[in-house]
Amino acid sequence: MFVAIACDLISEKHRAEVYDLVKQYGFTEVLKDVFESVSIKETLLSRLKRDIDRRTDFYDKIKMYQYPIDGVLVVTMLADKKWRKTVMSMK
Repeated sequence: MFVAIACDLISEKHRAEVYDLVKQYGFTEVLKDVFESVSIKETLLSRLKRDIDRRTDFYDKIKMYQYPIDGVLVVTMLADKKWRKTVMSMK
């Protein structure tokens, strides 16, 4: 599964913690504040979301783009300390 993560983190402490975390999960920084992985499993992604949630606060924002999941693009966003998911059909 391909996953891209875009980060908008308010504090330098959160930025350092989250960036170290996503690199531990095997992501590579491809642009400033953007990471990608083509080899992460869905079970690890759930754990990553939980770990990110522990290292962020109300003002931080994270977007994850996952493809393919059952043939669709899934965009998951952390905003206001809540994860929200949007499923987009590619047909």
